[in-house]
Amino acid sequence: MKIERVTPILFDRCLLVRVYTDSGIVGTGEAGLWAHHRMVHEAIKDLAEYYVGKDPSLIEHHAQVVSRNTHFQGAVLSAAISGIDIALWDILGKSVGKPVYQLLGGKVRDRVNTFANVVGDTLEARAESARKNLKDGFTSMRIMPFFKDFEKDPPSKVVDDAVKIVGAVREAVGPHVDLGVEIHRDLELGPAVVLGQELKPFRLQYYEDPLRPQSTQALAYVAKHVDIPLAAGERSFNLYQFKEILDLEVAAYLRPDLSLAGGFTQVKKIAALAEAAFVSIFPHLMGSPVNIAAYVQLDAAIPNYFLMESHTQADRLNDVLEEPPQRDGGWIVVPDRPGIGVEIREEALAKHQARGAPITGNFHADGSVAH
Repeated sequence: MKIERVTPILFDRCLLVRVYTDSGIVGTGEAGLWAHHRMVHEAIKDLAEYYVGKDPSLIEHHAQVVSRNTHFQGAVLSAAISGIDIALWDILGKSVGKPVYQLLGGKVRDRVNTFANVVGDTLEARAESARKNLKDGFTSMRIMPFFKDFEKDPPSKVVDDAVKIVGAVREAVGPHVDLGVEIHRDLELGPAVVLGQELKPFRLQYYEDPLRPQSTQALAYVAKHVDIPLAAGERSFNLYQFKEILDLEVAAYLRPDLSLAGGFTQVKKIAALAEAAFVSIFPHLMGSPVNIAAYVQLDAAIPNYFLMESHTQADRLNDVLEEPPQRDGGWIVVPDRPGIGVEIREEALAKHQARGAPITGNFHADGSVAH
């Protein structure tokens, strides 16, 4: 079996990769650098020149070739490689009639736990959102503990409002629902530590991305001074960056993005490194239902899986799949279909016009860039 062509497809805010073979088997993956899909789209077309004519089953070999070549470094190319890698695993699974999780060692769970986001513009709205999530069957929720335009407030008010938001949600759902906070890299070092210390009484499962990702040492400072487990890594795009996070003992939860950090080939290795350090895998997820399906294959196969986003907003794109992922309250059922478990309805993709992510910026009261 040989690869005949590699085709990137932009639709909505998603970027699929379709890999066609001379046997008629077509594999599908998704690239996850969601703010820069047009650049990744071009990178996939460049990479296709290498892959066409190759045996699609030599997945590790291909990953080594394209990732070691001096021209293939950085997040754009890593996202492109990731989407193709997922598609190659999809092809391999379909060629032998087995789900990808079987090729990764077999499943260790029958369903995948997910979290729901808590949303709203007021404390009352946040509390109501949390109660609705609980009613819908979610046992885990994530809070971004800020209101609109919080960047313009002084740090003391930001911290005070965040504590009130988390307190309102905890009161709404009670003590037995898992809660975490997503800072979204929006704080500087000092306020990140102060807020983390103030949130300790709410028994949070994790404190996610309190700082921008460029300094793992700064993140280690937060970890040293905050008694909440840290989650980090959603912007990391290779094995070596995750090893640095592990080596510096920064996080209890790693957040690799399957469609950015190297696909199944690399993220399986990241999970193994984390397992040896007793660190859990908390995947970052964006994109379409195709990405959800691929993530479920990974989650089913790794023993140290923790949680991922329910990403129910992607369900509006379910029409592009013959059989979309099956939800069961706050869980997603692990399917037994071959490959990543989905087939694409290509005619439906055209209904969802491609759209980008414009750069807007966030600013402090003095006009400086906030995050």
